Amino acid sequence: MIEWQVLSTDSNKPLEFLTDRLPGVPRAYLRQLLRKGRLRRAGIPLDESDDLKPGERIILPESTRLRQLLALPPAPAILYETREMLIVEKPAGLAVHGSRGHEEDHLLGRIQALLRERRTPYSVAPVHRLDLETSGPVLLAKGRQAAGCLGRLFMDGAARKIYLALVAGKLVGTGKLESPVRAKGKFKESATLFRNLTTFGAFTLVELELLSGRTHQIRQQLAAAGHPLAGDRRYGGPTSPELKRLFLHCRLLALPDPFGGLDVVVESPLPEELAQCLSHIRGENAPCPLRHRAGMERASDL
Repeated sequence: MIEWQVLSTDSNKPLEFLTDRLPGVPRAYLRQLLRKGRLRRAGIPLDESDDLKPGERIILPESTRLRQLLALPPAPAILYETREMLIVEKPAGLAVHGSRGHEEDHLLGRIQALLRERRTPYSVAPVHRLDLETSGPVLLAKGRQAAGCLGRLFMDGAARKIYLALVAGKLVGTGKLESPVRAKGKFKESATLFRNLTTFGAFTLVELELLSGRTHQIRQQLAAAGHPLAGDRRYGGPTSPELKRLFLHCRLLALPDPFGGLDVVVESPLPEELAQCLSHIRGENAPCPLRHRAGMERASDL
């Protein structure tokens, strides 16, 4: 049995109340609970049209299905959706595909679980990827035909991905990083545009746009240029106990809609943990020192 007390800050509608209290559970399932009279107040079933008042006690019987849903990882936030495509928010630390060490929990698996709840008749496939420690929007195609069309857009360079990164040192002005990047055992020419947004102390907040798409391209090129990413232990970036991830976030994904719709532009706000890190560095809160590692490794040495 689950029992809650309605607070003054809670929604006064049962469905919204349940959605806030059980954020990992699909709304369709919560609506079904209401229709079946499972949510009760003083022993009386509630429906969607009822009003809740602060101080009231609400009871929901537990079930095997509800416990299973509560045990599932949270569904990714949907940023954009059409009949052919789906764009979701990938948090840092979550792999896009199942891989060694990430067999049980990955972005694609979470999306597939969401689609099973929806009982959708199609499969989805990621069209591009973000590194494990990078956050931001990821595009998935609905069905094979959509995957082919969207994949060609990325291969032709028609899609744009713009990143925010905090780097060591003062990276001034605008320009292009051009250097070979090791990918799949070979060094390949790569290019990334950069633009200084602001410099404070020993750090620079930069905007980056990939012109080629190599694994760890941004991380390798910035390290090779002497401006490694904050939090990047692998490539010698400054670290902090409070910053437990790379300071790298894809803030914008833009592409033409090959299916006849309007151009797609999806923006993703800076995650809270990165926004807090910036606030610390600006001196707006308690200091959050980033420490440089001795013996910085260059990308060409790795």
